[in-house]
Amino acid sequence: MPFVRIGDNDSFENALRKFKKQCEREGILSEIKKREHYDKPSVKKKKKAIAARKKALKRTKVYPAR
Repeated sequence: MPFVRIGDNDSFENALRKFKKQCEREGILSEIKKREHYDKPSVKKKKKAIAARKKALKRTKVYPAR
């Protein structure tokens, strides 16, 4: 559970920004999106394979010299 310590002179906007940043660092939003709906194991496997292919393609991509 993320929490943010705020000082007496901190505004609500600053505290909210710090809280959102903390949530992002801990990966809470990505975890919520992952758990939003159920994926069958076969779908998970397919997504993982597609991501691996994209990553490999990105690594081997050659950029032209300028």
